[in-house]
This record gives sequence, structure tokens and C-alpha cells, in this order.
Amino acid sequence: MMKLHWAPQTRAFRTLWMLEESGLPYELERVDLDSPFLRSEAYRAINPMMKVPALEDGEVRLAESGAICAYVAEHAPQAQLAPPVGDPARGRYLHWMFFDAGCVEPAYTERLANVALPARAAGWGSFDRVMSVIEDLVSDGSWALGERFSAADVMLGSNIWYGIHLLGVIKNRPALEAYSARCAARPAFLRAEAVEAAAAA
Repeated sequence: MMKLHWAPQTRAFRTLWMLEESGLPYELERVDLDSPFLRSEAYRAINPMMKVPALEDGEVRLAESGAICAYVAEHAPQAQLAPPVGDPARGRYLHWMFFDAGCVEPAYTERLANVALPARAAGWGSFDRVMSVIEDLVSDGSWALGERFSAADVMLGSNIWYGIHLLGVIKNRPALEAYSARCAARPAFLRAEAVEAAAAA
């Protein structure tokens, strides 16, 4: 059984949501962010960055939420959360899976830290460009792959939700607000949210 090392109100939420979408059995191991365990050699062997999330699955050890989401998707083919190798949709799926960490998160840092970089020098271009690209993607009421929900929506959707509700960097963008609401209405999202609420209580 997969074991997710997780802490509430962190990026680990998206991996919890992903596991709920997958339907796979899993064990949740809550990690105290101030705990010495996070800096222990045992945990560093799983996640050398000493952060959450991290996943154990038998002999497999991996970190980085995007990698975990991709791994879970490929181990739950019945949930159809990732186009299989050979499916023409797989190219765009991979594009949006990598886009999240490569563009969305740096764009948030730009906005929150008020970092001014020339758009041609920054790998993500600019905060406004990143948001406009995602708006164009989902403005018709669809998912990242059109009518097909996938792990790419777990990645993008969780970050858009954070950008609106926790970070406050996304404002006056109705298409992104509607996309976030579609994500947050999914039963798996609601189950993951309930786990977080119980942990907070």
C-alpha cells in the first residue's frame, strides 16, 4: 500500500487529492513540519529536500508533488487520470503537468516577492502571461485536456485554488475562478478537504 507523508495546508494537499481521485488504497502519515523526523536521515532518504509531500510504495521512494501525481496516475489506469503512452493527448498532458511547477509557481513568486525580471529572461515569462495562458485553456468550461479530467488538473487546479483562496494573487479572473470552483466541487477534492479539516481540528 502507498504511504503518503503529508502535512495539512501545504502543497501535499494536491497529492492527497490525487490519491482520492485514483481510488487506490493508501496510508496517510502526518508529518509535523517542526519535527526532527523531517530532518532525519530516514526521511532524507525519501525526500532529500526535507519537505512534504513524499511517497513510499514498496521499494519506491519519491518526492515532488508533480512526480507523485504522475506516479499515482500511472498506477491507477482504471481511473483514467493520465493518457497512456501512444495516446495523442499524452503530449499535452505532460506539457500541463510540467507547466505547473515550471511556470505557475515561479509566477506566484514573482508576484508575491515583487520580483521584476524581463519577460524574455524569465522561463515563465511573466505572472500575467501565465495566468492568461491558463485562462485561455479553461475559459470554455473544460479541463486541461478538454472534456477529460486528468492529473494535470490536479496540478493546475490546486495551484489556481491556492492562488485565489490562500495567496490572494489571482483577482478579477472569472475563468480561473470558475475553473477553481469546478475542481473544488469534485468529490475527491471534497474528501481530501475533509481530511485536512479533520487534521486542523
